[in-house]
Amino acid sequence: MTALEKTAEALQSRGFAVSCCDTAEQAARTIAGSLSGQTVGFGGSVTLEQLGLYDLLARDNTVFWHWKTPGPETLARAAGAQVYLTSANAIAETGEIVNIDGTGNRLAAMLYGHERLVIAAGVNKLAPDLESALFRARNIAAPQNARRLHRETPCALTDPPRCHDCRSPQRICRGLSILMEPMGGVGCTQVVLIGQALGY
Repeated sequence: MTALEKTAEALQSRGFAVSCCDTAEQAARTIAGSLSGQTVGFGGSVTLEQLGLYDLLARDNTVFWHWKTPGPETLARAAGAQVYLTSANAIAETGEIVNIDGTGNRLAAMLYGHERLVIAAGVNKLAPDLESALFRARNIAAPQNARRLHRETPCALTDPPRCHDCRSPQRICRGLSILMEPMGGVGCTQVVLIGQALGY
């Protein structure tokens, strides 16, 4: 059994809806094919950008993404959308989904209020267990995102990058969430696992 298959099985056993896609193109089609005429909010995600989902979904839906239209109004509309799309910093093969956030919009939106939550993640996000997933989120995903955002934090300036649990005012890892099962305040939580490396 591959890591992707093992993770899919564990997620399903915890109550998540799971789709497995071999390629980014297939994943984008899977997500877009299930959405039409809805309001869709995006969390900050290199994975979603690489999937080309904004342009694809904007054809048939009303899409809110602060990466495309910066500002608090866009964040608020994304938070109130019917469907929320994001990725994960790590997913354990035991079925837990880990995310770190600085602003809080992504974590908040994953926890409550949407008819549907879609989490798309490449095979590079998979980790053997929860401890490894937490390590990945803190020492791989967060430092690379800090570098992408040109933050002068210890994690971004260290080579190789790693978490220093710093107190920098530019720190991007201010909150951590672990989804152990779908949240009761979200209608449906779907995880789309992709057999390619995407995002950080």
